[in-house]
Amino acid sequence: TLYSRAGAFNTNATGQLVTVDGANVVPAITVPADAVEVIVNKTGQVFARIDGQTDLQNIGQLTLATFANEAGLAPLGDNLFQETTASGPANVGVPGDPGFATVQQGYLEASNVDPVKEITELISAQRAYEMNSKVIQAADDMASVVSKNIR
Repeated sequence: TLYSRAGAFNTNATGQLVTVDGANVVPAITVPADAVEVIVNKTGQVFARIDGQTDLQNIGQLTLATFANEAGLAPLGDNLFQETTASGPANVGVPGDPGFATVQQGYLEASNVDPVKEITELISAQRAYEMNSKVIQAADDMASVVSKNIR
C-alpha cells in the first residue's frame, strides 16, 4: 500500500476510482457507467447520481491515513509515499473523525508561494545586502585612512 497527498481522481475503463497516474484508490470504489454526477461530501462518502433517478446512490467511502511522523515516510516520486519504521504505522480513519481532516470536492492542494513575488523579494534583499556591504567597506576604508594619518 502506498500513500498520496494528491486528490485528483479519475475513473478507469471499468469505472474504478483511480489516481491521475492510474493507481487504484483503496478502498475500491466503482462508479456506475450510467452515473451523470459524482458527489463527495466532507466525511468522504462518495455518491453517484444515476441517469433517470432523483436519489443519490452511495457507492463508497474515502478514508484518510495519518502517521506519527509524516517526515519519516519514504518519498517514491509521483506524489507517492511508502510507510517506513521511522513514520510508524498508518492510522486509517474516516474524514471528519477526531484527528482527521475533512474532504472538499473540487479543491486541490496547491503551493502557498508565489514564485514571481519571492524572486522579486530575493533580488531586493540581495541588493540591500550589497549596499550595506559597500557602506561597511567604505567606513572601514575611511577608518583605515584616519588611522594611517594619526601614526
